[in-house]
Amino acid sequence: MDVVCSSLPSPRSRSSAAILPRKPTALSFSSSFQFQGFVVDRKQSSSSIQTAAVRHLVGSVTKTQGLRFAVVVARFNEIVTKPLLEGALDTFRKYSVNEEDIDVVWVPGSFEIGIVAERLGKSRNYHAILCIGAVIRGDTTHYDAVANSVASGVLSAGLNSGVPCIFGVLTCENMDQALNRAGGKSGNKGAECALTAIEMASLFDHHLK
Repeated sequence: MDVVCSSLPSPRSRSSAAILPRKPTALSFSSSFQFQGFVVDRKQSSSSIQTAAVRHLVGSVTKTQGLRFAVVVARFNEIVTKPLLEGALDTFRKYSVNEEDIDVVWVPGSFEIGIVAERLGKSRNYHAILCIGAVIRGDTTHYDAVANSVASGVLSAGLNSGVPCIFGVLTCENMDQALNRAGGKSGNKGAECALTAIEMASLFDHHLK
């Protein structure tokens, strides 16, 4: 037999009284407290608690109208950097970036990318800068010095100019690894970085002005 917590009938009428099920009721809690002379009433339902809305700011890859991009490309290891550039330009076209809104700047090598990217960013003519290069390990420690300097230079360019500078420089152990990432079996990193540039440009232009 189900037991319902309610006021019970007297012993005299227990035989004639029917025990009826009661409808469940939602519980609510209310309280009030005084804080520095102010009385605050609070009522909270146990079934639902409302929280403030959280804004999520995300860049769009479809709203590219009016966005301008610069691509800084290292000429050294051109057998790798040229396919990376082609992949980037193809992605810009696929996402409706006008060709007149893209400027390509060639530099001698990856080491020179950072200073040019920073100058382009500070010009305020571009919404994002895409940096393309290829550093391949050789027989000396030159690779480590160049790879670290390039990464630091691109990062500093973005921080100092306030314009997103996208790192599209391959740092590979050998030429096969580089070619595989420039349109080979590992995809095209230039195309991937162009998509990142679009999203970051949109994020800054629409949400972080």
